[in-house]
Amino acid sequence: MSTTSAVTPLTTQDADLLVATAHRAAEAAGVTVSVTVLDAGGHLLEFRRNDRAVLISGETSTRKAYTALQLNAPTADLVEAVQPGGPFHTLPTALDRPLLFIVGGVPIHRDGRLIGAIGVGGGAPEQDHQFATAAVEALA
Repeated sequence: MSTTSAVTPLTTQDADLLVATAHRAAEAAGVTVSVTVLDAGGHLLEFRRNDRAVLISGETSTRKAYTALQLNAPTADLVEAVQPGGPFHTLPTALDRPLLFIVGGVPIHRDGRLIGAIGVGGGAPEQDHQFATAAVEALA
């Protein structure tokens, strides 16, 4: 008999905190971004695009979040693996969405289990990763 304890899923309040933190970090750096938060099943919990952010940043943040969720890894760690000839170059996705291997997607864990992901788009890749990481750290 298994005694596995339940892990609290990502809530809309968690998503609000994640988005607000990422936006504050971006604003402090003078960058406008879009932020997407997904639950463990790939369902959209929250999306926010700053009015000054370029339109494509919304799609970018969403695809970064899906990639981080699907591969359970920060997209910053996947850059080498997704180059042509790399192990993830042609990886299919069960979510029927193309994966986007650009820095700025970070998985979210609670008690060692994957509960969702955040994607940030609009800044330089390193900035997007920094904003997403700051948001996840604020949730801890």
